[in-house]
Amino acid sequence: MTEFKSSGTLTGETWSGDLMNKGSSSKISSSLCTKDARASRRRKLELYRAKYAAGGGEKRRRVQMFSGGEREKEGETGEVRERKEISLVGEKERVVFDECPKFGHSSICGRRRDMEDFVAIHPSFCNKEMGDSKEFHYFGVYDGHGCSHVSKRCKERLHELVKEELDGKVALEPTEWKELMQRSFSRMDKEVITGKEAVVLATGCRCQLPSLESDAVGSTAVVAIVTPDKIVVANCGDSRAVLCRKGKAIPLSRDHKPDRPDELSRIEAAGGRVIYWDGPRVLGVLAMSRAIGDKYLKPYVSCEPEVTIINRTPDDECLILASDGLWDVVSNQTACGVARMCLAGKVPAPAHDSGSGEACVDASVLLTKLAFVRRSSDNVSVVVINLKKDT
Repeated sequence: MTEFKSSGTLTGETWSGDLMNKGSSSKISSSLCTKDARASRRRKLELYRAKYAAGGGEKRRRVQMFSGGEREKEGETGEVRERKEISLVGEKERVVFDECPKFGHSSICGRRRDMEDFVAIHPSFCNKEMGDSKEFHYFGVYDGHGCSHVSKRCKERLHELVKEELDGKVALEPTEWKELMQRSFSRMDKEVITGKEAVVLATGCRCQLPSLESDAVGSTAVVAIVTPDKIVVANCGDSRAVLCRKGKAIPLSRDHKPDRPDELSRIEAAGGRVIYWDGPRVLGVLAMSRAIGDKYLKPYVSCEPEVTIINRTPDDECLILASDGLWDVVSNQTACGVARMCLAGKVPAPAHDSGSGEACVDASVLLTKLAFVRRSSDNVSVVVINLKKDT
């Protein structure tokens, strides 16, 4: 979340193989995972781990919440389909994956008082039973500001709205994907604005903000829909999606900052202003130019997402979705480097790991820890999706 205070960005830093040697790894583990460190950070550092356990012919996802290394809660199970054989089709640089990719996610409250980030993961959330049954897998990161009820509502509802818009559609052109995602985000925005009281009640939020203050609540949203042959990313705000392809970081979204030339022009054309108050802010208040919610800043703050569609290739390694708490202090290339090393098994499992050995989970945990030790002042949420063919 970047509403009230922007964090400094560390530039010119890279994550090399030398940093991941035994000495450095033990140094990070000892600084964050010793008994004294866990006790002092218990209220500030919460890790949400997604683990996998085999059961019969299917895999089940068990979500566990860790606070200072101790398990506090278990719940929310979901089924993930078994892996299937992958076949190459069509163009030289295009492949079709009929399986659900492996994934892992981690979230920490960090140095913030409240946790306002939410993550939504829905494997096979939309099945197409038209001949060659195509599957769509949904991943989303929502970074709230002002309070958590808008971001939590996005977690609960946005994938359902996307599913409704997809209903009955088998093959979509790029323009159709763009229009579909824009309609979904617009419906989500109207829902949290017009049904404000219902949203607060439905999410169980106890903020009890006065009417004017509750109009200042909003959330970013970065959503990735992984299909057998494409990756569709819709972004609204300053969370980010980055694809790692052949070792190179490819951003699939652009941060919506008020001083971005095209965003600045749009805001001024609508009659608004960008005021520099601890960084560029819309009307001197909000440090992002697009978000879901934020009724009092309409029309200067837009809910319209930018949509990117890219074909999957055999060179794709992983996809990283994260809130700005990570990107404020970790570059795209560094994040991809960390994820690649974890997926390749070159990084020891975190000290608090219970032995699952799930590479995507390890990568997401390591990235949140990296953001924390680099002094990120925000909540940090990371989703790592393994796109490799033979994993």
